[in-house]
Amino acid sequence: MKEENGVGQPGKEIQKMDKPIKVKDENSEKEFTWRLIMAALVGALGSSFLYGYNLSVVNAPASYIRQLYNESWSSRYNYSISSNTITIMWSVTVSIFAIGGLTGALIVTPLVNNLGRKKTLLINNIFALMAALLISLANLAGAPEMVIIGRFIMGVDGGIALSTLPMYLNEIAPKKIRGSLGQITAILICVGVFTGQVLGLPEIFGRESLWPCLFGFILVPAVIQVAILPFFPESPRYLLLEKQDTKKAEKAFRTFLGKKDVSQDIEDVLAETRIQRNIHLVSVMELFRMRSVRWQIITVIVTMASYQLCGLNAIWFYTNSIFKEAGIHPQTIPYITLSTGGIEILAAVVSGMTIEKLGRRVLLIGGFTLMTVFFGILTVSLTFQDRAPWVPYISIVCILGVIASFCIGPGGIPFVLVGEFFQQSQRPAAFMIAGSVNWICNFAVGLLFPIIQEGLGNYCFLVFAAICLAGALYLFFVLPETKNKTFNEIDQAFARINNISHPVSELEDIPPEKTMEQLEQNNFHSPVSDHNDLEMDHLDQAYGVQR
Repeated sequence: MKEENGVGQPGKEIQKMDKPIKVKDENSEKEFTWRLIMAALVGALGSSFLYGYNLSVVNAPASYIRQLYNESWSSRYNYSISSNTITIMWSVTVSIFAIGGLTGALIVTPLVNNLGRKKTLLINNIFALMAALLISLANLAGAPEMVIIGRFIMGVDGGIALSTLPMYLNEIAPKKIRGSLGQITAILICVGVFTGQVLGLPEIFGRESLWPCLFGFILVPAVIQVAILPFFPESPRYLLLEKQDTKKAEKAFRTFLGKKDVSQDIEDVLAETRIQRNIHLVSVMELFRMRSVRWQIITVIVTMASYQLCGLNAIWFYTNSIFKEAGIHPQTIPYITLSTGGIEILAAVVSGMTIEKLGRRVLLIGGFTLMTVFFGILTVSLTFQDRAPWVPYISIVCILGVIASFCIGPGGIPFVLVGEFFQQSQRPAAFMIAGSVNWICNFAVGLLFPIIQEGLGNYCFLVFAAICLAGALYLFFVLPETKNKTFNEIDQAFARINNISHPVSELEDIPPEKTMEQLEQNNFHSPVSDHNDLEMDHLDQAYGVQR
C-alpha cells in the first residue's frame, strides 16, 4: 500500500507541500489584546472624543457667549451691539470650527509622513491645550475674540485627529479586526457628543458662572493622552515601510499582537507591499493622476460627502421643537435629548461588534437606505402633526431611527474605508483628500442648511433623503466588500472597475526612494523563509534535483 502507483514516501511529502506552511504560535489565535485596545482608546480619547465633544458643547452656553459678545462690545464702544451683529458673530463662532478642520486636514500629510502617526497625535494636543485655555479664559478677560480664535484652533485639532487616528488604527490592527478597531473612532465621537450634552446640563456646567468649565474640560482628555500614549509603540507599518526600522517594527508588532514570534506578520506586510516595488510617498496630485486608484478616490469623495450632507445636523435642529410638539415640558427636553446621545453610542457599539460579520457594504448601504426611509416618514409626520395627538410620537421614533441608522454605518465606516482602499505610500495623501471633503461639506451644511430650512420648511428632509438614496445607490453598484481582505486583494477588486490589468503598475514610473529588495535585506531574518528553504532542499534531495 505504501508503494501504490510506484510512488513512495516522497509523494506524500509533495502532497504535504501543496498545503500552505503555517508557523504555529501559542498566541496565533489572539486578535484583540489589551495593549491594542488601550492604544486605540487612548488614541481616540484625545482625538475623536474631543471632536465629538466640541460638536455638542457649544449648544448649552450659547446664550452666555452671546451675552459676552454684547457686554464686551458695550464696554469697548459705549453702545449696544445689534442683534443681527450678534447673530453673525455667533455664526462665525460655530462655522469657524469647520474652517479650522479644513486647515488641519491640509497640513496632516507632512505631519504624519515626517513625525509618524503616534507623534502627530501627541503634538496635536498642543492645539487642544491652546484652544481650551483661550475659550475658558475669554469670559474672565472680556475678550470674545478668544472664543472665536479658540474654536478655530480646536477645529485644526479635529482636522488633524480625524485623519491621523483612523490611519493609526488601520495600521496597528490585524486584518480580521481592522473594521472593529476602526469603529472606535465613531464610538468615541458619539461618547464625546454625549459627554458634551451631559456636562452642559444646568446642574453641572450649563450655568452662567460655570460655562467656561465646559471648555476647560478639553484639557482632561488631552492630558490623559499625552501621559499614556507615549508608552505605546508607533505604527509598525510606518516603522517598517517608511522608516525601514525592522527592529522597532518587530517590537511594535509584539506589543500590539501579544506574541513573541512576529516574523510571519513582518513577512505579510512585506508581501503585501512587495508588489509596489518602492516605498515612494505619493503626493495628492500624483494620487489624483493615478488611474489605478481613480474609483477609490471617487468612492471616498462620495462617501465622505454623504457622511456630512446626509442631514444629521438637520435632525439636531428639529429635535427640541418636535419634542415640544409631543407634549414634553420644555424644561424636561434637555434630559430627553440625552436619549439621542445614548442611541448614538449604542448603535456605534453594535456596528463595531457586527462589522466583521456583516461587512462594510451591508452596514453602510443599509444605514443610508434606512435614513432615506425615516426621512420620508418624518416629512409626512411633520406635515400632519396637527391632525392627531399621536403623530408627533411618530416623529420622535423617526428622529431616533435616523440617528441609529447613521451610527450603525455612515457614522464611522467611511474612516475605515479610506485606510483600506489605499496602499501604505498612498494613505497619507488619501486621508488628506478625505479630510478636506469632510470639512468642506461640514462648512457647506452649516452655511446652506438655514437657507434650505427657511425655503422648504419641513420638506427640507426630502433633500437629505435624496442625498442618502443617491449615496446608497452609488455604493451598491461600486463599493466592493473589504472585510477580511488584504490591501492587495482590495486593490485587485478595484482594478476591474478601473479597467487596468495591474493595480499598481503606475508606481513603476515613480522613482523609488527605497526598493523592497533593500528593505528586506535591512536587518530582517525570517524563520518562515528559512523553514520554506529547508523544506525545498529536502524535496530536492529526495528527487535529485539541483537548485
